[in-house]
Amino acid sequence: MTEHRTAPRHRMLKGATITFNGAAGISCTVRNMSDAGAALDVISPVGIPPTFTLVIDGDDEGKPCHIVWRKEKRIGVAFD
Repeated sequence: MTEHRTAPRHRMLKGATITFNGAAGISCTVRNMSDAGAALDVISPVGIPPTFTLVIDGDDEGKPCHIVWRKEKRIGVAFD
């Protein structure tokens, strides 16, 4: 299997919120993360726009990002 990631990811299990257009947000779980991106577990990827801000629980600032892949209940994002 060929590795396409630009940076190694580290496993984690942290709550986060997907925010966009000033909406309240969609809850998700960060499964793994690197300096370049993350994999997020979501209830459903339907309705999540291609670009959004990821706010990880306990962090002061959100991370602007865009979706690079989608699966049934997981999305991969790259940080902008």
